[in-house]
Amino acid sequence: MGPAGRRSVAGQWRITVAGEAKNSPILVPVDFSEHSEAALLFAGELAMCMSSPLVVMHVIHDPGDAPGFYAGRQSENEIQDMEEVAAEMMDEFMERMVKNHPDCENLGSASTMLVVGLPVTRVLEAAEKVQARMVVMGSKGRTGLSHVLLGSKAEQIVRLSPIPVTIVKAEAAPNE
Repeated sequence: MGPAGRRSVAGQWRITVAGEAKNSPILVPVDFSEHSEAALLFAGELAMCMSSPLVVMHVIHDPGDAPGFYAGRQSENEIQDMEEVAAEMMDEFMERMVKNHPDCENLGSASTMLVVGLPVTRVLEAAEKVQARMVVMGSKGRTGLSHVLLGSKAEQIVRLSPIPVTIVKAEAAPNE
């Protein structure tokens, strides 16, 4: 977690933004995927141009939605609290992003937040709570039957959000 950030867990919203923000923040929901990395880099560049702070959030899925998603990072026999594992994953993700992208200076001052719940609902609530000017998020871009059956969280957020939403996809590898 960056020195300016505070995280929120289990629905208690607490957030600080580095310095006195003149503009509303850009909210960046992440799932720690390569698409999230691409979205965070895009949002970081955009935030620098707009003099806006960044708020990076992760939604800890309800256990029924993603059973075992956070299980067994240290060992198979150790069961860790989902919030603890998600916090570790967020810290590692942000540290890696800051280290691998030193040219994106505002990554180190980004605020982070963790919330528990259903991703679409919680992203929309977070955007309202932090008075975000926009949401920038990654998407896998499923197509075909998987898209029809599973839907797209990004698509739902685009449809339901009262503020602009930008969807970013990671560049495809040469063999894809």
